[in-house]
Amino acid sequence: MFYHISLDHEIMLYPRYFGPQLMDTVKQKLFTEVEGTCTGKYGFVIAVTTIDCVGAGLDPAWPGLCPVPGQVQGHRLQALQGGVLDAVVTQVNRWACSPR
Repeated sequence: MFYHISLDHEIMLYPRYFGPQLMDTVKQKLFTEVEGTCTGKYGFVIAVTTIDCVGAGLDPAWPGLCPVPGQVQGHRLQALQGGVLDAVVTQVNRWACSPR
């Protein structure tokens, strides 16, 4: 089943990204870190459709890294137990096969 959900995600940025292109960097990093992930709670996040809000950077937990919270909306796929999914295998290696 496919669902449209809202996710909260926190990215870690180095201070060198804090410049005029900060929002573009944060949006690109949110897209790349969230798309294609799999979580036990939500299933597979297929695509990020929109970025709703980007919060202010918080006080750094580690020296040199600053956490920036963001909220994204995207499509997810949650396979049902015993369900069958059609896929095309794009890559096979020693450890796994990669369907598309």
